[in-house]
Amino acid sequence: MAHAKTNAMRILDTQKVQYEVLTYENKDGKIDGVSVAGKVGKDPKEVYKTLVTQGASKTLYVFVVPVLEELNLKKAAKAAGEKNMEMLPMKDIQKWTGYVRGGCSPIGMKKQYKTFLDESCHALDSMVVSAGKIGMQIVLKPAHLQEVTGAVFVDVIK
Repeated sequence: MAHAKTNAMRILDTQKVQYEVLTYENKDGKIDGVSVAGKVGKDPKEVYKTLVTQGASKTLYVFVVPVLEELNLKKAAKAAGEKNMEMLPMKDIQKWTGYVRGGCSPIGMKKQYKTFLDESCHALDSMVVSAGKIGMQIVLKPAHLQEVTGAVFVDVIK
């Protein structure tokens, strides 16, 4: 079945990065990472969520962490060289990224923000992240995600 390409997919195509598209039904409103993992038939340890934060300097940062884990804001601030870090308010996600909550991909945001991948993805052959639309996920190698986003691997989970 053909899918309308998301911005993230177009970027991956342009850079000739191999990926697989997974779709899921979202009419039930269950778009949290653990529910999505079940819907796409993947181990939740392979599924990652994209979190957008703001440092004390008001600079935005993107963190990609396992859906079963929580971002440690102290570790995140240290990784970004900030005094402190807080989550970007939900109401501001679309304004700054171009994506909606539950459909925020680390690839293809309005601007290229400094991106960090939790180092746990090193242990995986492939990882699952949002394709940039609720109901769509992409599977790709962690190294490919790192290349496309310019991300740094760090330990940022609690």
